[in-house]
Order: sequence, then structure tokens, then C-alpha cells
Amino acid sequence: MKYILLISTLFSFLLLQGCLIVHKVTYKIAMNSAKKGTVTVSFSDIRSDAIGNKEFAEDRSNLFDYMLKSSDFAGSMKMEGKIIRDRKLSVTDGKLNGQAVYDFNDIEKVEGFRLQDGLYYLTLQTEDSVLTTNGEIIRGDGYKRIMWGADAKKLEFEILSGQTAEQTRDLVPYYRP
Repeated sequence: MKYILLISTLFSFLLLQGCLIVHKVTYKIAMNSAKKGTVTVSFSDIRSDAIGNKEFAEDRSNLFDYMLKSSDFAGSMKMEGKIIRDRKLSVTDGKLNGQAVYDFNDIEKVEGFRLQDGLYYLTLQTEDSVLTTNGEIIRGDGYKRIMWGADAKKLEFEILSGQTAEQTRDLVPYYRP
């Protein structure tokens, strides 16, 4: 399973490059109204699956220069309906982790969420490993769905990647806080 293809996160623009991956991603969505709210997304063990040195250098630049620091990145996310309030990286236990906080005015612009018939839901592939959620997991033919009632004030879930450290390259030595 190629984790970066599962969720269109703040790192969604990397689908074209396809090289940054994470071990685990956690979403905490605080709903302020039926459609508006704030997302806190945490990325555990950010790594690169680039094979060549050129691609690895591009991954480092995309992460450290563009996503972490660039106002262009914040502008492109705003055009997608995600108003970035905070973004940061840190190293814990030798692993590079990230966190982003953004506001939204339409839940349906957030990572594939839908609001329909009194329910919030997120559809995933069947092989996606949902570690935790405060919603209900429903399995269908060829998909997995997490559902919450429309009165829910917090939508939370955590997903695990199928990549292993042996298949990837460490970014920690290149991070300069």
C-alpha cells in the first residue's frame, strides 16, 4: 500500500513526485459548525522512498523549504480551502515528525470527507490500516468507510502505512530546526 496515495493531506502535492511517505498519520478535526472547523494532522516518521540522489534532494527541498517554510505552499493550500495556521517539524526518538494545523470552511474540501444524510464519512481503500477512530468503521465491497454522526464535534482517526524503514531513506540528518 502506498500510504501517500490514501489521504490527500497537506502533502498532497507530492503525489506527482510520489516520494515522501509517513509511517502513521493522525487526524483530529474539531467541528465549529456543520461544515467549518479546524484540522490538526500529525505525521509520524516522515521518510523518503527516493532511490536516486537527485530525487532524494528534491524530497528534502520539497519538505524543508517548500512545505515547511514557503508562503507559496500556504497560498496553494488556501486555494484548496485549507487556511494554514501552523506547520512544524520535530525529531523525537530519532524520527522526523510533522504537524500541521489548518482551518476550513467546507468539510468536503478536507481529505475526501463527505457530509450526507446526517453523517460525516471518509472512504478508504480496504487495505488501509485504521489504528484508531472515534467513528464507526463500515466495510463494503472494495472499500472501508469511517462514519460519524453529523452532530459529532470531533472527528478523529489514525492510519498506518505499509512502508517499512528498510524501504526508505531517513530525513533526520538533513533537518535543521
